[in-house]
Amino acid sequence: MRHLLIISHAPSPNTQRLQTALLAAADHPDLDLTLRCLSPFDAAPQDVLDAAGVLLFTPENFGYMSGAMKDFFDRCYMPLLEQTQGLSCAALVRAGMDGTGTCRALKSITSGLKWRWIQEPKVLQGEWQDHWPEEATELALTFAAGLEAGLY
Repeated sequence: MRHLLIISHAPSPNTQRLQTALLAAADHPDLDLTLRCLSPFDAAPQDVLDAAGVLLFTPENFGYMSGAMKDFFDRCYMPLLEQTQGLSCAALVRAGMDGTGTCRALKSITSGLKWRWIQEPKVLQGEWQDHWPEEATELALTFAAGLEAGLY
């Protein structure tokens, strides 16, 4: 059974709504996956090593990923550097600005790790929109179904 890891920083009620949508979709009863969701503060290198794919969720803070997500990469980058090449990943960014800096940073770090993006990061930009949980659901379900099917 393949393992999906969601590393999610959801400090507000709206980001928690998005995290709930990600988890519900990835834990779909028709998928034969194990699922684990961790805060970036709790995620460790072994959690990533155990995963067949990683879905990252971060709010944009000051035009960059959250400090929690940065902390995760600061702690885990070197232990993962030679161990996770080719790991499938996707990302959801809740951006108050345009998400450009956050996406650039995520792609730069994961490119150094040689992770494989299954699609461009999904950016939810601007004021809260009620359809955003559906977009989070679509991202997570697509990623989880592809991972389970062995597409990546």
